[in-house]
Amino acid sequence: MTTRVLVVDDQVLIRAGVAALLRAAPGMEAVGEASDGDEAVQLAERHRPDVVLMDIRMPGTSGITATERILESVTDPCPRVLVLTTFDLDEYVYAALRAGACGFLLKDTGPQRLLAAIAAVCEGDTLFSPSVTRRLIEAYAPRTERETRTPETLEALTGREVDVLRLVAGGLSNPEIAEALVISESTVKTHLNRTMAKLGLGSRAQAVVLAYESGLVVPGEGRPGA
Repeated sequence: MTTRVLVVDDQVLIRAGVAALLRAAPGMEAVGEASDGDEAVQLAERHRPDVVLMDIRMPGTSGITATERILESVTDPCPRVLVLTTFDLDEYVYAALRAGACGFLLKDTGPQRLLAAIAAVCEGDTLFSPSVTRRLIEAYAPRTERETRTPETLEALTGREVDVLRLVAGGLSNPEIAEALVISESTVKTHLNRTMAKLGLGSRAQAVVLAYESGLVVPGEGRPGA
């Protein structure tokens, strides 16, 4: 099965380079290239991609607004939006998360990591690069007013569910968690789904935030197991 990808970036060299990478990769297809948010919305409605690689900072309509509009207008199936960012302005990343983006990667991500990320989000995973996860939470936590959760929040979880949650908060993908814990990917998904159900969470991103808020993972500690 071919994964159809729409590439959105205002820098022509980045856009063309990513599109060329996709064309050369087995099982991937670049169905369009957009240079701004308005064009991204139009091409998403026309081509109905599986994944949209979305730049955030673009002239005119931003990637944040484009993400909202795409997810509102393109359904059955709804595309997955994976943000490629330089991460120099954190608030843009938060806004994209609220708009419905399912993952974030830095623009210096290597080709194979990018292809793996596209495949992962197409399969339904939510993905954050480890450095994005750390900076996101470190900057996000003090800026947001909300009820402080206590470690008791996690008492409903089994030991293995806590292990999985800790690694998710460290930015690991399901395959990486499976390797770290010596279990199957399907078992990782089962533990994560049960964790989210027990804690009343609606997304992997919310699970990451709760892990930091509860003190399970401490900002600045770095990637678990590193």
